[in-house]
Amino acid sequence: EVWEVDPEKARPGYALHAMGYPLDWKLYGGGFLYHMEDNIVQVGFVVALDYQNPYLNPYKEFQKYKLHPFIKKHLVGGKRISYAARALNEGGYQSIPKLIFPGGALIGCTAGFLNVPKIKGTHTAMKSGMIAAEAAYDAVTSENASTRPINLSAYEESIENSWVYEELREGRTPWTFKHHEDYAATKPAKECKPIEYPKPDGVITFDLLDSVSLSGTNHAENQPVHLRLRDKSIPVERNLKIFDGPEQRFCPAGVYEFVDDEVNVGQKRLQINSQNCVHCKTCDIKDVSQNIDWVTPEGGNGPKYVLT
Repeated sequence: EVWEVDPEKARPGYALHAMGYPLDWKLYGGGFLYHMEDNIVQVGFVVALDYQNPYLNPYKEFQKYKLHPFIKKHLVGGKRISYAARALNEGGYQSIPKLIFPGGALIGCTAGFLNVPKIKGTHTAMKSGMIAAEAAYDAVTSENASTRPINLSAYEESIENSWVYEELREGRTPWTFKHHEDYAATKPAKECKPIEYPKPDGVITFDLLDSVSLSGTNHAENQPVHLRLRDKSIPVERNLKIFDGPEQRFCPAGVYEFVDDEVNVGQKRLQINSQNCVHCKTCDIKDVSQNIDWVTPEGGNGPKYVLT
């Protein structure tokens, strides 16, 4: 979220990073709060998508995070002006792949340059982009520029000798964690307890759809739905029955909603409000049945992110 705060509370350059709260000790995550120029504050929260409890709601965890006295004091008296959401590549030093291929390169979060212990990645993404630009310029202006496709080997070498690798290497451990798909960590609802979240107060915490309206997202209603189900029976027959429909909670835009089926009275159906989508791609990752495919929407429609 982006807030315009009381000028007396503005502290340009102030940066806060937090771990844990309000998550329990078993779950990776944390928040941030940055004071920018012009009385602007950016505040956000990260929740690892390998959480087990299908009742967990990342959006509501974020709202609860803002109620912590240390965070709330920055926002009281301010006005929320923008909202956004996205899925992050965890990445880290031990996850960095080969960075170049004929004619291209992997840059930023695509390459896994997120500093996992600090939950920071903007600075490493920017630096990798700068190094890639320098390597690309040198390649296209060199005597061998006529050779196609161009290979940006200098980019890979420069990254390895930069502070990006040095910083990521500092968080290295002598072991690595076993890889697992986030969706596979979800437990059946009967094995978990529902989570009670405080109701939005309209001052510090807000209803989900109020937030979506601040993202500026818009999709033509007559365009093909860009959120596609491989099997339309699975959401009700498996996700709802076994996991109590986690898609209605993990989506940060209220896209997925289980409603009464007008045709089959007494049953439910999954309604997809695709016009709400903020293109975070969480559904493609966390859907417990891997039944949802996020595809690029027609016409480039979607959220109008500016400050976010």
